[in-house]
Amino acid sequence: MGDTPISISRRAWIAGAGGAGLAAAGTGFYYNPPPFWRAIAGGWGRDIAPPPASPGIAVWGDRGLHVAWLGHATLLLKIDGFTILTDPVFSDRAGLNFGPVTVGIKRLIAPALRLPDLPPIDLVLLSHAHMDHWDIPSLVQLESRKTEVVTAWSTSDLLRASRYRRVRELRWGERAQAGAAEIRAIEVNHWGARMRTDRWRGYNGYLIESGRWRVLFAGDTADTDAFRAVRTRRGIDLAIMPIGAYNPWIRYHCTPEQAWRMGNDAGAGRFIPVHHQTFSLGREPRLEPIERFRAAAGRQQDRIALDRIGHELRLG
Repeated sequence: MGDTPISISRRAWIAGAGGAGLAAAGTGFYYNPPPFWRAIAGGWGRDIAPPPASPGIAVWGDRGLHVAWLGHATLLLKIDGFTILTDPVFSDRAGLNFGPVTVGIKRLIAPALRLPDLPPIDLVLLSHAHMDHWDIPSLVQLESRKTEVVTAWSTSDLLRASRYRRVRELRWGERAQAGAAEIRAIEVNHWGARMRTDRWRGYNGYLIESGRWRVLFAGDTADTDAFRAVRTRRGIDLAIMPIGAYNPWIRYHCTPEQAWRMGNDAGAGRFIPVHHQTFSLGREPRLEPIERFRAAAGRQQDRIALDRIGHELRLG
């Protein structure tokens, strides 16, 4: 799907391509063109592996908290019947779109569900505009007058906002109501520029509160003490924490050990570690992030709710 031409507006095409052409593509991934281009070259001729599992969302009910990890930072949540999709990336490559060609990092593993297999989505939750979190072809196909979008400040220009029910930008500490869910943007330690020059763009984690459920979606973050501000006596039912791409990007991405500590800072009961196994963004071996995260959990392995793409969780 990432190499399939999709008709988008000139404004969205410029947002995806950056207007600077192929020479700018490498800046989309952490200002380090040589590893970027090596990663692209390494994907030619390589097949994308099938997901190890596919979630059985057809039997999800309208009570309780259901979650499936579809790959990277893309998760499908259903909270008492309300569906949320985080950072949707369903394309074969994460990168810049030039007509029928996407220049970017190729997936290692296919999404656990394809876009046509998804249920109607009530809310798309976007943490920031990096290409491995904000995939324009996927977002074009998700356009619906029944779907809301919550995103970081100064990012909605990358969307065709009029084709959604509503698009709202949040700064840290701001809240938005979507159905029965209250979404609060929380501080993380990352950056928001899609290209080298648009450094004004925001970047968020989110606290989702709906009825008795509290879910933390950290988006992307390096080490920070900011998650302590989320902690309350109620605790967090589930913390979705990134654990990959820390080598050499430690200034922008946390280690697995830091992710474990930050989730505990927030008062998390269970964890879903994400941002690993889907794209080769760092130099660490593919399974190192989850192995280190499990080691950090020690005797509390039962608190790791999911660790494989396509697996699902039901609470309540």
